[in-house]
Parts: sequence; structure tokens; C-alpha cells
Amino acid sequence: MKLKFISFLFFNALVFTGGYVNAQSLDTVAKQAIVIDYDTNTVLFEKNADERMPTSSMSKVMSMYLVFDALKKGNLSLNDTFLVSEKAWRKGGSKMFVELGKQIKVEDLIRGVVIQSGNDATIVLAEGLAGSESAFASALNKKAQNLGMNNSNFMNASGWPDLDHYSTARDLAVLARATIENFPEYYKYYAEPEFTYHDIKQSNRNPLLSKKIGADGLKTGHTEDGGYGLIGTGKKNGRRVIIVLNGMESSKMRASESVRILQWGLNSFKTIALFENNSALGKVPVYLGSKTNVKVKATSASKILVPKLMGNDIKIEMEYSSPLKAPIMAGQDVGVIKVYMPNSDEVLETRLVAMEAVDEMNGIMRLITNARLLTTGQGHFVYD
Repeated sequence: MKLKFISFLFFNALVFTGGYVNAQSLDTVAKQAIVIDYDTNTVLFEKNADERMPTSSMSKVMSMYLVFDALKKGNLSLNDTFLVSEKAWRKGGSKMFVELGKQIKVEDLIRGVVIQSGNDATIVLAEGLAGSESAFASALNKKAQNLGMNNSNFMNASGWPDLDHYSTARDLAVLARATIENFPEYYKYYAEPEFTYHDIKQSNRNPLLSKKIGADGLKTGHTEDGGYGLIGTGKKNGRRVIIVLNGMESSKMRASESVRILQWGLNSFKTIALFENNSALGKVPVYLGSKTNVKVKATSASKILVPKLMGNDIKIEMEYSSPLKAPIMAGQDVGVIKVYMPNSDEVLETRLVAMEAVDEMNGIMRLITNARLLTTGQGHFVYD
């Protein structure tokens, strides 16, 4: 038995998959930043992405995650109502302007949080779901850990300044991705341009939504210590990008920088399917089987991210032991596919599997085949 390699050039393109794209042509005034391709989860750009930072009202995306989760599980209805406590009514900062002692529909409260960034509405939801804001904060931290947000800690529901309330750009990108993926039926609220409550109309604070660049979420934030921040996302030609920026000096700077960086992420790359579903990549020889070879394929369709302005050959290599010994089951691992990227040490790997079953050769034919191999001096291929 020997190791067999089949190599071939695929197409002219430089491929980045599941790794970091060193986008030296991009920089930002934001103190912390990350840009992620949604489909491949590829990091297109990052700056201090794991640095702890105040999250301000961007924390409300975490609070809404728990609300949406309760709705999806049937533990909460959009038509349910929650009571406005004195704590919620008195809360400062951005407000929905809820009335003390009033019962307010959950759907109105969602819009009050997502569109108006109401600290008061956020507390009403937190108390309604968990009994108290502190209990809700504990639930936020548990959910954050489940999502893999390992560098985040929440002390309250709204992002109100607290030295022990923090996250990172990377963790907030994880949260944005999970929100979009897990709650498509509720994610729509993030794209709504305005909401009127108590005869007070407020516009969505996300500056990306009015620019007609495919943006449909998520949330802004601002504190004195953390500066101006934004979790944003948008789609173009079916491809989605998530950005997180924080630490900017003004809302004007946040608006211009978020537009520039989202457009860069959407316009500078394209996604290509490397291996199509159920497409045969070739045939592998089979020893002592009812067939002399078996078709092989990648385990799944692989998407790759291609910078539009780059053009270098990549090399794809199928690696397997030749010949394979029968019997072989459909879907059985038979080797590995390696993608070598120029100007990079990264190697993309995916499993190579059999597309069909191959039974063992019957006893008489097996003896004949073994005898032929021995007489031709190829007995080292005979399996015990």
C-alpha cells in the first residue's frame, strides 16, 4: 500500500477560508474593530479585537437575544405585557418614555429597545423575564458563555456604565452572527427606521440604515469611557458582512467610518463554491473489490472568500492510500483534500469520502487476483 497524491490547479484566485485575511490596505480610527464574512466566518480585518471595552447600548443586542430566545421557545409572546417599575421609569439616558405602572406589550418594548435604544424599555423586559435586572444579567452571562463569548461580562441589561461590564469586538461579532442565524423572524426589527410611542417619534440610531448600501442592523452605543460604537451588518449580492467598531470620538465619525468599512467588506471580496455538493472529484483504485475503483468527493460544499483584486494560482491536492481495500462503505473517509494558498502558510483541509459502496470480491476471484499479483511481483499489495 502506498500514499497517492493527485494535484491540480483550480483557478486563478487567492483563497482565504476560516483564517485571517491580512488586509493591510485597511485601517480605521476606531480603537477596537473587526470585520467578518458571515458565510465563511472569515475575519477580513481586525484591530484590538480581543481588547476589553465598554459596550454601552451595544449590550442591548445581548438582552434582545434572550428576549428572542424566549419568544422562539414559546415562553413569551409578542402580545404579552410587562409592568413598568419605578426603576425602569426613572432610568436616565436614552428612553422609550414608558409610563410608570403601565402594562406595555412586548413587541412595543422590543421596538423601544432596538429602534429607540430605550434604557427604560430594556429594564422593563429584563424585570418581566427574570424578576429583576440583576437576575437577568446573570442569565445574560450564562447565555454569553454558551455562545462562546468568553471575554464578556454583563452587569446590567442596558449597557449602563460599570467597570465590570465589558465585552470585545470579537465577542460582539459572535453575538451578531448568532442573532442573525438563530432569529430570522425577529431580526427584522433591527432594520425598522423609526418607532412612535407615547406620541414621541424616534428614528433608528443606526446610521447605516439610511445609506442604501444593504445594511439591515444592528445597534449603536455610546459612553464617555467607551466612545462611540456600532455593531453593523449588511448584504450585497447575497453575501453578508458583520462589522463591530468602537472607541470613536463622535457620532459623525462613527457614521462615516461604519459606512466606509461596511462597503469595503461588501465590495472587496466575493464568495465562490470550491467543491460542489455531490460532485465527483475523481476515482480512486480499489483492491480486491467488486469494482476496480470508487468515485470520491469532498464531504460538503466548501465556500471560499476571494479578494476581487488578487489573482494567484492555488493548488488542490487529493491525498489517499492507494489502492483502497474493499469493502468500502458509501460516505467512508478515504483521504483528505488539501488546498495550498500562495503567499501563505495556511492550508485548507477537508475530508475525502467514497461516493458509493464497493463490496469485496468473491472468494474465487480473490484467490485468482492474489495469485496474479504474486506472479507479477506485486505481492506487496496483498492484504492479510
